[in-house]
Amino acid sequence: MSVLPTELKHRLSAPLKIGNLEVNSRVLQSPLSGVTDLVFRRLVRRYAPTSMMYTEMVHASQIRHVRELPIIMEIDPGERPISIQLFDCRPDFLADAARKAVAEGADTVDINMGCPVNKITKNGGGSSLLRQPEVAAEIVRSLVEAVAVPITVKTRIGWDDGEINILDFSRRMEDAGAQMITIHGRTRAQGYTGKANWEWIAKVKESLSIPVIANGDIISVESAVKCLQETGADGVMCSRGTLGYPFLVGEIDHFLKTGCTKALPTAAERLECAKEHLQALWVYKGQRGIYQSRKHMTWYAKGFPGANELRERLARVETVEAGCELLDGAIAQLRQQNRPELDSPPVRQPA
Repeated sequence: MSVLPTELKHRLSAPLKIGNLEVNSRVLQSPLSGVTDLVFRRLVRRYAPTSMMYTEMVHASQIRHVRELPIIMEIDPGERPISIQLFDCRPDFLADAARKAVAEGADTVDINMGCPVNKITKNGGGSSLLRQPEVAAEIVRSLVEAVAVPITVKTRIGWDDGEINILDFSRRMEDAGAQMITIHGRTRAQGYTGKANWEWIAKVKESLSIPVIANGDIISVESAVKCLQETGADGVMCSRGTLGYPFLVGEIDHFLKTGCTKALPTAAERLECAKEHLQALWVYKGQRGIYQSRKHMTWYAKGFPGANELRERLARVETVEAGCELLDGAIAQLRQQNRPELDSPPVRQPA
């Protein structure tokens, strides 16, 4: 893709307005449990300095009576704009958590109403709120009253194919005071399988006056532009397409702002980023960071000869030194080969 459609350029030229907050990017990094910690967000922000970032989702009840907030709520003072995402089904718990989030520096507070995981939904959180629109609306109202920053919602199109209620649900969220809604174009029953249904996102956009952000199957510049054209959404949110590829948000943002495509990182450059990610997790979290790095390293190690073997070895690393040694060896080999076909990013799973 070399030309940004004129209609899209004009429509997305102004900052994204979320209540009283202006964000100078129409591309957002999705909250991802076990992924979007401070280390990961710093990598994404390097390539997308003005994009909205989100913390991992925080259980409101777990911070109800604590003196020290969990590490997943830690915010770098320089990483603005930033949102803290909360989940629960109790308005009073969420309102209290929202106050703590704002005190930590959150520019917005996002309510998770879309997580499909059983351990979340069985307790009334996540996408189960799609079946409890009155409770969901009360949650939004409570948070609007509790804090001065914009309250936003992230959800799905419905519980399953027989219960797609996103039009009524999203109107209720807007009426309750939500200042933006992000819609993952899948049902709860789909989880992360199948294809995202962008048609429902387009219908929501037509019915609301607040910003609507499209989520689901945004894995490249091309898919982002296609989604924005088909849905009329005010922006896109990248999710699993950024796993092992923190360059994605910046690539899309750059294209929407300039009409020019960024040079894609080579396989060696991706592994250099993986090494930096590993080292930063070690510094930030110690041995726990090494264990957490294993999944990240395997996501980076794709799309080049020898990637399968490298992934298997990275998935078992016990020390930062061992991980760096493996990555350094692979980087040296890739640079020695200097093969043009290795200059393409790996195939990423839609999300």
